[in-house]
Amino acid sequence: MKVLIVGGYGTFGGRLVDLLRGESRLTIIVAGRNLNAARAFSAVRQGAATLVPLELDRSNCGALLKTVKPDLVVDASGPFQVYGNDPYKLVRDSLAAGSDYIDLADGADFVAGVSVLNEAAQQSGRFVLSGMSSFPVLTAAVVRNLAKGMESFDEIAAGIAPSPYAGVGLNVIRAIASYSGKPVKILEGGAWRDGTGFFDSRRFVVNVPGEVPLRSIRFALTDVPDIKVLSRDWHQVKSIWVGAGPTPALLHRLLWVAAGLVKLGLLPSLLPLASLMNWVVNTVRWGEHRGGMFVELKGPASQRSWHLLAEGEVGPYIPSMTAEAVIRNCLAGQRPRPGARSGHLDLELE
Repeated sequence: MKVLIVGGYGTFGGRLVDLLRGESRLTIIVAGRNLNAARAFSAVRQGAATLVPLELDRSNCGALLKTVKPDLVVDASGPFQVYGNDPYKLVRDSLAAGSDYIDLADGADFVAGVSVLNEAAQQSGRFVLSGMSSFPVLTAAVVRNLAKGMESFDEIAAGIAPSPYAGVGLNVIRAIASYSGKPVKILEGGAWRDGTGFFDSRRFVVNVPGEVPLRSIRFALTDVPDIKVLSRDWHQVKSIWVGAGPTPALLHRLLWVAAGLVKLGLLPSLLPLASLMNWVVNTVRWGEHRGGMFVELKGPASQRSWHLLAEGEVGPYIPSMTAEAVIRNCLAGQRPRPGARSGHLDLELE
């Protein structure tokens, strides 16, 4: 199986390569705009898989994809929130080349809108799965798992708190900067309203039984697909809130202030500051090298929650594990059904 990973030497694409490079049945094309970076990354990765560096610009790669003919294209680049006026060009180019497609998109509108290509994907017999990452695939799988033990629930809350040493990458920072201080749709009390990205906050504690919990962390509202897809899956739910809790707390507070300036109209956007924000996040770091995630369901008579702790370097691999699972399923002959959709129903927690 030939898998082409756009952003294959980046934060999450690179970790997907690491998760798969022990598989001898794979040829992994490590693609991106910087061929030297792709070569350097591939040169130090040993494993049974064949790694092939490739220079590729996702905005102009239709002819190249038809030449390379990958079985699967994985978009691990982003930021999906700012893909411009033709956000699904890579998806259409992949289908035209006869390839399946998955992405690690975290943008709510991008994931929700990919179904516009459903008919084209079905006609070609290919699958297009968007949002194959912690949000919404892991979140949605956890919600289904927790719901089995509850009579009813009408509130969902979830959050992820990366380690301060995780090294999230520039494109992740650009995604956050694109909506910080801007309106983000949330479901509250049975009605849709505008929250404010990375400004509205709630405190939670990630606490796995038998383990040392994370400290109480302030989670800030994120623009992720979960709110839209979970509201469609669970019609009885009246409130859904999803956030991220970056640490150290001081840096989070500075980001909160900057988002407030955008909210007040004193700054048009934080996007021009993304490079500076990325330098700060990856330079000014202290605290425990561990992160976590939680999902919480509340009902009139009961409450259940799921907690995950990620120690050391483990955490940044989690967003890439859903794509890994799809690829391993394909190798086992268990292909997702054709069509274009959010992938949050295509994997279970196990």
